[in-house]
Amino acid sequence: MAMIDIQHAHTLPADAARKAVEDVAVRLGRKYGIDYRWEGDALHFVRPGVDGHIAVLPGQLRVTAKLGLVMSAMKGTIEDQLRRFLDEEFGKA
Repeated sequence: MAMIDIQHAHTLPADAARKAVEDVAVRLGRKYGIDYRWEGDALHFVRPGVDGHIAVLPGQLRVTAKLGLVMSAMKGTIEDQLRRFLDEEFGKA
C-alpha cells in the first residue's frame, strides 16, 4: 500500500478555496469515477483502490491518500495528475 502526501500553497479566502477544491473533485470524479463528500474543512474522496482527503487550511491545501495494491503501481502518475489539477486551480506552488 502506498501513500500520497502533497502540500500546495494558495492565497484564496476559505470559501473560495473550498469551491476550487470541490471543482477539482468534480473534474476528478468525471474523469476517474471518484466519489466525494465534505467532512468539516476536508473533502474526502474515494474510489476503488484510493481513499483520501484534501484539507483546506489557511494558505495551504494538504492532499493525503492511501492507494491500494493495484493503484500503488500508478502512484507517480496519480501524484502528477493531482499536482496538475492543483496547479490549474490554485497556481504553481
